[in-house]
Amino acid sequence: MTDIVDELKWRGLFAQSTDEDALRKALADGPVTFYCGYDPTAASLHVGHLVQVLTMRRLQQAGLRPLALVGGATGQIGDPRPTAERTLNDPETIAAWVARLRSQIEPFLSFEGENAAVMVNNLDWTAGMSAIEFLRDIGKHFRVNKMLTKESIARRLESDEGISYTEFSYQLLQSMDFLELYRRHGCTLQQGGSDQWGNLTAGLDLIHRLEPGAEVHALATPLMTKADGTKFGKSESGAVWLDPEMTTPYAFYQFWLNVDDRDVSRYMRILSFLSPAELEELEKVTEERPQARAAQRALAEELTTLVHGADQCAAVIAASKALFGQGELGELDEATLSAALSEVPHAQVTELGPLVDLLVEVGLAPSKSGARRTVKEGGAYVNNVKALDGEAAPSREELLHGRWLVLRRGKKNLAAIEVTAG
Repeated sequence: MTDIVDELKWRGLFAQSTDEDALRKALADGPVTFYCGYDPTAASLHVGHLVQVLTMRRLQQAGLRPLALVGGATGQIGDPRPTAERTLNDPETIAAWVARLRSQIEPFLSFEGENAAVMVNNLDWTAGMSAIEFLRDIGKHFRVNKMLTKESIARRLESDEGISYTEFSYQLLQSMDFLELYRRHGCTLQQGGSDQWGNLTAGLDLIHRLEPGAEVHALATPLMTKADGTKFGKSESGAVWLDPEMTTPYAFYQFWLNVDDRDVSRYMRILSFLSPAELEELEKVTEERPQARAAQRALAEELTTLVHGADQCAAVIAASKALFGQGELGELDEATLSAALSEVPHAQVTELGPLVDLLVEVGLAPSKSGARRTVKEGGAYVNNVKALDGEAAPSREELLHGRWLVLRRGKKNLAAIEVTAG
């Protein structure tokens, strides 16, 4: 790649910028300080945020200096959603979420060297500002008719619910962030998703009004989508979070492993740090042998390592193999096994009955006669051991960590029995 803009375009990370030629010149002249903001509207970032977090990492590796903003102020307001008002959280909850989000972002950036990253919080410059100061110093420079053209605001105005002045004012707060970071850190570039374009350009306009001659830029990345039309970042159980307590590393790994063949090459370019040559080779393999899922495995391994660490990634890969008979189930630690089995069909019992009953209970057989036929044909497994007697009940000694039985029909149909105290 001749420069970072060319690489962003090749990877599908360049949706639009305010002036591409001017941005290229600024990057060539360097060094450039840029920022991206994250609002603490939940206790964790989700995989949709990875586009921005990893783009920040990519830009820093190209020599830019990142400012990662976690919005202790904007998080108390919330960017207007197209559908309905947000539920406002109390300041104490938001402060706790700010700390959690900071700890999730920090591992992706380097805080050493000439372009060391800086974490910032917009509560630092808004907490002491009075309402009168905000309206006179910031609000004076915004035109309501222009703000009404923003898509999310226009849609809300057309709805029965309308929009509160609280959420309507969000654009002013985000614009003030860019102004303050320009003044405090010499920040001249804001990065964000294309759905934030109105907010990004509003910040530029504010700087141009208050800092004549300032040269500032905005860069938007495309929104991630799925080929099947469903929302990116959602699994059957809901959002896929970066926090391991909210989405287990095993579930996180499986999310990427199950990416649609139609999406995986695009996701690899956007999210992976493999070289263009390596990515093109994976794309070729995927096209020729999609059943091997080589690109999905590479993506799952890379992102699980980035988010949860190499040890956790190794543990979930071992669990994935062991569940399907390619490793020792007994060697998996209880937390990893429990997380893995929570992602497959499972049932709770207080006593272990005959195997045929258990197979029916977890949906691996439609009936007892069907379960008997599976056992007779050699297709039933208990903890990866072929079952020979469907009428016998597994013993408590067979329970993994005194709690789990892994049942399998054939090579791919997996389920679990959890024995509880009752």
